[in-house]
Amino acid sequence: MGELKRLLRYLGPYRNDLLIGALLVVVETCFELVIPVLMADLIDVGVANQDIHYVLYKGAQMGICALCALVTGLLYARFAARASYGWGAQVRRAQFAQVQRYSFANLDHFDAASLVTRMTTDVTVLQNAINGGFRPLVRSPIMLVMGVGLSFWMNPRLAVIFIVCAPVLGAILFCIVRKVAPMYGKLQKAVDRLNNVVQENLTAIRAVKAFVRGEAEEERFQVVNSRLADTSKATFRWAVLNLPSLQLIMYTAIVLIMWFGGNMILDGKLLVGELTGFLSYVFQVMNSMMMLSNVFLLLTRSLASVHRITQVLEEQPQITSSQNAVTQVADGSVDFEGVSFKYHADAQEYALSQVDLHIKAGQTVGILGGTGSAKSTLVQLIPRLYDATEGTVKVGGRDVREYDIHVLRDAVGIVLQKNVLFSGTVEENLRWGDAQAGEEQLWAACRAACADEFLAEMPGGLEADLGQGGVNVSGGQKQRLCIARTLLKHPKVLIFDDSTSAVDTATEGKIRRELAKLDGVTKIVIAQRITSVMNTDQIIILDDGKVHAVGTHQQLLECDPIYQEIYASQMKGGELHG
Repeated sequence: MGELKRLLRYLGPYRNDLLIGALLVVVETCFELVIPVLMADLIDVGVANQDIHYVLYKGAQMGICALCALVTGLLYARFAARASYGWGAQVRRAQFAQVQRYSFANLDHFDAASLVTRMTTDVTVLQNAINGGFRPLVRSPIMLVMGVGLSFWMNPRLAVIFIVCAPVLGAILFCIVRKVAPMYGKLQKAVDRLNNVVQENLTAIRAVKAFVRGEAEEERFQVVNSRLADTSKATFRWAVLNLPSLQLIMYTAIVLIMWFGGNMILDGKLLVGELTGFLSYVFQVMNSMMMLSNVFLLLTRSLASVHRITQVLEEQPQITSSQNAVTQVADGSVDFEGVSFKYHADAQEYALSQVDLHIKAGQTVGILGGTGSAKSTLVQLIPRLYDATEGTVKVGGRDVREYDIHVLRDAVGIVLQKNVLFSGTVEENLRWGDAQAGEEQLWAACRAACADEFLAEMPGGLEADLGQGGVNVSGGQKQRLCIARTLLKHPKVLIFDDSTSAVDTATEGKIRRELAKLDGVTKIVIAQRITSVMNTDQIIILDDGKVHAVGTHQQLLECDPIYQEIYASQMKGGELHG
């Protein structure tokens, strides 16, 4: 419940709507509770005495009460809808903002599909709880207390039946809620798994078709879909028992009341109108208990969603700006001093071990190494996408943890290994680098990245639509647009994480020549091709997370066996193997 209280803080301006809605429910309930009393008088006085005027008078009062109850009910629906959907929007906004503050380490704690479910399905569960549960949550206790009270006022002897039936129904409903409560958490996890399979399939649909894996993916989907269906059946098999339980107790109570009430009428101890009014209260009280049980089921499911949402909101970003953070990066020098790193605190081995490197401002550095040698991990420590587990990473002569995180990342431009473009035009994507850039600046960055070559042929040029995730351009074109976008930041450190792997060697040569013209910018190039780094100021060879060697192309070619092997396989393959 503490987690629910925290989420209720996001009601904000909609809190008043919820309070007004609660007040309207109280008023509506009072009007409905008056009607059985009026009905009893109508029968016992008006009908018994054949007083048409009295019947019409009481009938008009009942009509006015019913109309007032209808109006207040409609007004409640309006305020409740505003509160629920406004609250849902606030919670989603808070979750999305929190995810934006996450570091890569935080994101490793959640599946992407799970985050999507928490921002959509789980929030919808909360909204439905307000729409479908808030009214009975307010109404039922009032109806229950006042209904029992008025029934005792009308006939204490018959009201004793409530004392017997109500606890029995309450015990049954308690057992049902207790059984169903843990099942809702499993249900939401099953939704996570289903969304994960759907997301992966849609993201990799081209690979699925290329490898003719459609049937296999259908079987994979069928497995998670069946699990969700089975979990739903198991959950709601118990949840639906509240209705037959209510009907069993309610009709038992009615039979007993009719039996004892009928005998009391025959003995002259009870009037027909009183019995009719009393039965109305029976229905109201039992229905209030039924609604209350539904509220408990809604609340039980909501608490499972509340817990999942709170996990997102309470996840503390592992990388934040320090107090009195430095707001200016002096230059593009980069230093690694005794740096070790592992992705999880309980991991047995380090991804990087005792790395010592010193890169001067304005230098161009190449990084080579086999797959899994932690090349990408190394450069991701520079803009604090991860924090070093041990040691210090410095940029501009200062520990990266001393900088304001936004200032540091503005000074470090990185083209990640996985190139990402967003739905929209070329211009909208480029402006991620500089929102204020003019058209000439955009084209200058495109020329430096050799993206102008294909943009000139695309209809619309900078206004060309890229489609979702940049599906309208090839892999090489996507890489060049990502390079142009990063150049627009005018960073002091420029990192290319194998970001020219999909372009031809001639285009890569043009890009390298354009980058060489950038004065005062430190350039770090991760590459698989030795031609991409052989003309750099120094080359770093990584092997199994450790710095194996550092030197120029000539120095490494003379004395380093790993570099010699790479050179021989790429540059002299034809000579060595005939």
